[in-house]
Amino acid sequence: MRFIDRWPGVSLARRMMLAAALWGLVVLIGGALALSALYRAQTLSLLEEDLEQTLVTLTREMTQGGAFLEDGRVTDAEREFLSHDARFQTQYSGQYWAVVGLTPDFAIQGDLRSKSLWDEPVPVTPEQIRRAVAEPGMAQFADFDGPDEQRVRVAAKAIILENRDTPLVLVAAADRTPNDAAATRFRGMLLGTMIALFGGVFAAMVAGIRFSLQPLKRIERDIADIRAGTRQTLREGYPIEVRPLTEELNKLIGHNRDVVERARTHVGNLAHALKTPIAVLRNEAKGDAQLDDVVRRQTESMHANVEHYLKRARMAARAETLGARTDVAPVVEALARLLNRLFDAKGINVSVVGDTGAMFRGEKQDFEEMIGNLMDNACKWAKADVLVRISDAAQELVIDVEDDGPGLSPVEREGALKRGVRLDETIPGTGLGLSIVTELAELHKGRLELDKSAQGGLRARLRFPKS
Repeated sequence: MRFIDRWPGVSLARRMMLAAALWGLVVLIGGALALSALYRAQTLSLLEEDLEQTLVTLTREMTQGGAFLEDGRVTDAEREFLSHDARFQTQYSGQYWAVVGLTPDFAIQGDLRSKSLWDEPVPVTPEQIRRAVAEPGMAQFADFDGPDEQRVRVAAKAIILENRDTPLVLVAAADRTPNDAAATRFRGMLLGTMIALFGGVFAAMVAGIRFSLQPLKRIERDIADIRAGTRQTLREGYPIEVRPLTEELNKLIGHNRDVVERARTHVGNLAHALKTPIAVLRNEAKGDAQLDDVVRRQTESMHANVEHYLKRARMAARAETLGARTDVAPVVEALARLLNRLFDAKGINVSVVGDTGAMFRGEKQDFEEMIGNLMDNACKWAKADVLVRISDAAQELVIDVEDDGPGLSPVEREGALKRGVRLDETIPGTGLGLSIVTELAELHKGRLELDKSAQGGLRARLRFPKS
């Protein structure tokens, strides 16, 4: 069955942290409960060992010094067994013993008991008596609601005397409340300790995960540097687990450059192959005949189309190149100086303001094509001033080219972006300038916007995202 990722947008770090948190909680809580149960069982086992020792001591004292007559009765009803142990001398002290006589049907016939038990019933159940009689000499354990609302643990053992028809049952009991309280306290402390341990372990896991994922962050930064043009390939020195990935990425980047270079070569060859026949046709159609006129017009159209599509192919190839960067200010300032000389007779002044450190993520030739078209167009329509403003914001690069010319209406601005449209046939040009700028901007993930300038003319704005 194909695995389906139900959380495709969740980062690897968060997935690992979530998995570690869930597994850590299961292990720590399970461990805490298991250790708590083990501690409770151990304290109960120690309590039962103490009860068994009481039964052994009681048996030893009963069989010493002629404690029994020939018929099995106790010789001295006033005799106090285990009298040296103060716990059995204090009323409801939590430590009790009793010697129980049985009828033939195993009902309690009479008993001797410790002073601590006072006048309370012997803490033993008929079921426990039957189990003890069924396995003489073996202690049988059970819980019982004993004196003074105490929850006692009871050990009962049957002994058989030669001169008695029924066995005697020795009973030792102890209040288990302190043991249960200790187990509860231990569980609370253990849970608190486990929670603190989980916090520390989880913090260590988070730090470890972040440290382990640092190579992926390095790859991300290297790729961003390659796109920005500050690096050519990924750095070396990556961990062995991600080294194959970085090597393949470097090969892919190199392959991309090779493909772009081959595309440029093919475009150049195609341009040469097409331009030569067109030039021959144009040269041959120099007469005044109608056929010559038709050939000239068609070859002009063919030449314009060839130039357009070859230029677009070159632009597309350059736009796909990784790592290309162009310093914006020097290019714009060089174009401004050139246009100032070209349009000096017309009295046009081209000025540049804004951020000098802005970078265009693309090749210089593409940027010159875009900004050159816009600045040349502004100079053709301006009355006196053309202003180029460079704004290098955090999210995008914005370049405004404004003039003080007649400007365009909203309808005219929309039509001006269409390929081959010329709004004034008296101005020289092919009508391809703005459409080429639009296509180039889109190839570089940007866009061209036309609006009214603050100087009254047209404002052409280029926007390029940083990411």
